[in-house]
Parts: sequence; C-alpha cells; structure tokens
Amino acid sequence: MSYDDPKPATATSDLKLKAGGTPVYKRILDLFEAEGIKTLFGIPDPNFVHLCLEAEARGWTVVSPHHEAAAGFMAEAASRITGKPAVCFGTLGPGLANMMPAIQCCKVENSPVIFLGGQRARVTERRVRRGRIQFVRQEPMIEASVKYSGSIEYADQCDEVIREAIRIAMSGTPGPTYVEYPSHVILEELDVPEVLPPHRYRLTNQGADGDRIAEAAKLILAAKNPILLVGHAVHTSKSGAAVKDLALKMNCPVIQTSGGTSYIEGIEDRTFQYVFSDASIEAVEASDCVVALGTELGEPVHFGRWRHWYAGEAERKWIYVQQDPTAIGVNRPIDVPLVGDVRAVVPQLTRALGEGRPAGDDLAKFMRDGQAELDSLAQEVLAKSDGTGNVPVHTSRFIVEATKAFPRDGIMIRDGGATVIFGWTYNQCKPNDVIWNQNYGHIGTGLPYATGAMLADQAETGKQRPGMLVTSDSSFLFHIAELEVAVRRNLPLVCVVGVDFQWGLEVGVYKRTFGLGTAETGTHWSNTVRFDKIAEGLGAHGEFCATAAEIGPAIARAYDRGGVTVIHVPIDPKANSEEMPKYEKFRTWYAEGTQ
Repeated sequence: MSYDDPKPATATSDLKLKAGGTPVYKRILDLFEAEGIKTLFGIPDPNFVHLCLEAEARGWTVVSPHHEAAAGFMAEAASRITGKPAVCFGTLGPGLANMMPAIQCCKVENSPVIFLGGQRARVTERRVRRGRIQFVRQEPMIEASVKYSGSIEYADQCDEVIREAIRIAMSGTPGPTYVEYPSHVILEELDVPEVLPPHRYRLTNQGADGDRIAEAAKLILAAKNPILLVGHAVHTSKSGAAVKDLALKMNCPVIQTSGGTSYIEGIEDRTFQYVFSDASIEAVEASDCVVALGTELGEPVHFGRWRHWYAGEAERKWIYVQQDPTAIGVNRPIDVPLVGDVRAVVPQLTRALGEGRPAGDDLAKFMRDGQAELDSLAQEVLAKSDGTGNVPVHTSRFIVEATKAFPRDGIMIRDGGATVIFGWTYNQCKPNDVIWNQNYGHIGTGLPYATGAMLADQAETGKQRPGMLVTSDSSFLFHIAELEVAVRRNLPLVCVVGVDFQWGLEVGVYKRTFGLGTAETGTHWSNTVRFDKIAEGLGAHGEFCATAAEIGPAIARAYDRGGVTVIHVPIDPKANSEEMPKYEKFRTWYAEGTQ
C-alpha cells in the first residue's frame, strides 16, 4: 500500500484501514473529493463507466459533451471559476488526441486540470506487436504539454499518482497534469484509510519574508502614484477580496491585464483595462510604483518596460508577487520580488501598510475619466449602423447593446477574433467573472467554457447564476453541438452571436496585407446559416435580431424565460474586418524584435 502521509502512521495510530478492498475507481473519487472536487467532464467509455456511475451515485455532477476537446475546455473553465483543480477524462487513442487542444490551452493559460486518459492493459502496452486496435503510447505524446505525467500501473500506486497530479497541478505556477488509467486496474482493489482528511495533500501557500514585505510597503507608502497591475491568476486563485483590501489601502487605480479582465467586486470604478482604456494609459504613464499580481508581465502588457511604460521608467519601482522564482527578472528588472502565492502574500502586504496611503486627486480623476470614456463610447455608437436599411448592425453597436443587457450577477464568457477586439473597447458592463481564452488565443472555446463554468459555479455555490456568451459565428460553430449539454442541464445561458459569415479578423489581414479588392481566399462561408434555428433544433430557444434596438429586449426575454437562448444578430462584415478599434494597439502585443 502507498500512503504518503506527512506523519507516517502505524497500525495503532491514526491510520485505520477499511475492511476489505476498495476498487481503484472508487479510490480515485475519494482522493478528488478530499480536494473539494465533485464534477467530472468527459465521454464515458469502458475505462470510465464505473467511475461515472459511482460519481453520479455520490451526487457528483457528471457532464458528457460531444467532443473531448469540449470536455477539456469545460474542465478548464471549472478550474477558473472555482479556484480548484478540475478533472477531465478521455478514452484511449483518439479520445486523448481529441483532448490535446484543451491540454495545450491549460498549459498556456496556467489552468490546473487533471486529465485522465484511458489505456489498454499494462501487459498489452509493453508487448512488441503491430496492428493493435485503438492503441498508441500516450505518455510520450503528452509529456511535453503537462507539468506531470503518471500511470496507475498497480492498484497500490493509486494514492501516490493521483496526489502527485493534484499537488503538481496546484503548486508553483498552476497547470495541467496527466494520469493514465489502464484497463487492468479499474476493478483492482487496495486497502485504504477509513478516513481521508480533506485538503491534506495540496501544497500550503508560500509567503514572503518580513524584510521583503517591509521593503515593499515602504515603497508603496512613499509613492505618489502607485498602481496595481492585476492578472489572470488573481481571479483563478479567488483572491479578489484580498486584492480589494490591498487596493483600498494603496488608494490607487487597478489596471487589468488582458487575461485579468474580471472586475473585483467593490473596486469596479477604479479598475481599467490596460491599453484598451485611455484611463489605464494615463495611470500607467503617471505611475511611480507598480505592484504586479498574478501576471507573467508578458507581451500583452509590453513586458512592463516599453511603449506606455517608457515614461517614468527611470524612477518607477516594481514590486512583483510571483510564486515561481525563476520567472522573476526575466521580462524586466524587479525592485522587490515577493516569492509566494498571491493568496498568502497579498494579505501580508496589506497588513504591512498599516493605515495605508492617503487618497490623492489623481485616482478621482482616473475614475471620472474612465466613466466618461464608457459614456462617450456608448454615445459614439449611436452614429453607427443600427441594422436598419441595407447595412447590418455595426459590431461596436452589437457589443454595446449586448453588454448593456448583461445581468449584474452573471458570468461573462467571451469568444471570437474581431468581435473580442471590439469587446475590449466597447464593453459597457463590469462583470466580476469573465472567462475567455486569452494567452493561447484558441477560438471556439466559448460554449464549452460557458457550460463548464456555469455548472462548476452551481455545484460550488448551490445557486444558478446567469451566463452570457458574446461571440461570433465562426467561433460559435467550433463546438455548437455543446448547446445540447447546456440545454440538458437547463442552464440560464444566453449566447449572443454576431454573424457576418466570414473569418472577420482574417479578412482584415487580407485587406491590410494586399489592399481592398483582393481575393480573400478561405475566409468566407455560406450566408444561409441561421443560428437561432440551429438552437431550436437542439432544444434551445432562438431569436433573430435584425436591428440593434431588438438586442436588449431579446436578452431580457431570454433571462425571464430561463434556459438556453441563442440570439442571431447580423453584423456588418465590412465594419467587422476594417474598423476594429485600437487594432494597432492589439498588434503591439506581438513583440518580436523588441528589446
């Protein structure tokens, strides 16, 4: 038996074994339950039917989509919304191959998903044979894409392999892990402790030493214009409340990275999107001290050292909370590195600030400017096409009308290319939970993300929050079959789909590269598709909105009615490909050649 308790137990101590053996599939569920996990995503096959039946009998949520990639995206969204590891499984061979896009996303997006892969029996895997059915050696295929890869080759390895997968997924920078689950161990039994203490095998949060914390606090208190730079991991680690306390003590603006676009409850008015909000640029250029949390300081923030950071670079001080010490100093010099988990370090830093900084005039100005900018954008779109006449709705107006109707307590899911760029600029709501695939840039994740996030949130809180997916037709088509899952689960999900029957971002690339009038090979498709009708065929509600004025009322009706609704909105293909706002700023993310 393998039992890696930090305090080795003896036969007379706290280790009391259950009478008889526990099948491996039940033990796997025990181990995940101890971490607070009670949701499974995947398509059942012979390796996993026992696991699924047992999970459902225990009250777990078992979600079976229509493609393994979608299962992986659902699990990734679940990990983001709960702050816990999530679990996804797939059958051997093609099932695991189908999960690879999601595994790659989890790697780049730092999402702690444990992937379980079915496999032939151990003896089959190691034989020298040709022509075996549904077999490939999977670990060599996946090892480079995960933080840990292991196989349960013997029943008594179950605890150590599953615990290692959980520990490594959650330690340091989070990320995916892989556990192979060969068919010969499914029904094998092992002796296990009668009681499994919860959360005993996850790494504890790291802190930062007192001298470093004091040094950081001194810089913040001495600063005239400090800012908080908040990234993706602040939200996935569920650290919003702690970061709010720090922001209030610092009395400063909060700048979102492109991956950290969820708004922390209570400080929405002082929060601005980097680059896509003019107020963010004002705050960055004026800043003399930056506290960076939950971000890699990567290309989307210009590595924190060029473009908008040029101004004041010589005097600006940097404090960086980062749990991976090898990441500190890579993209830019750091004055005070605080090595540790944001969940532990941020409260330490807040306490060290004592009464905090006094409020200055600049913060109030940034807040006024930020709101004025939103109001101005909403007014500006009134001059754009509203769908009357012969021109469909302008994408900017599509975004404004959709996001104005977003429910305050909802979960926002984004997907698409050009429409996402419009969304960064024209978004009119400040949701506390935003799910989208930022770093990897994988379109088509929106519908699986929505389903996974909403189901996991419901399992976590016991409440059913509304969700809104704002997307485009090309991206929506990737996994449109997963509408059936949302319908099956009766999710209050509204999918607002901007339809221009083309790859809008790519059409724009053709035009910018070769000029107007050039053949845009491979970027256009049938203009007869009706997403509202597809939705009805899958058991959802469908609405068609020809004009901007119809969008808000259609969304309100959808939430009043409940369940899943898809709203088809024709958008202007010319505007969508040629008028992307601040596109030149988006292009500066691709920083090849910069120093």
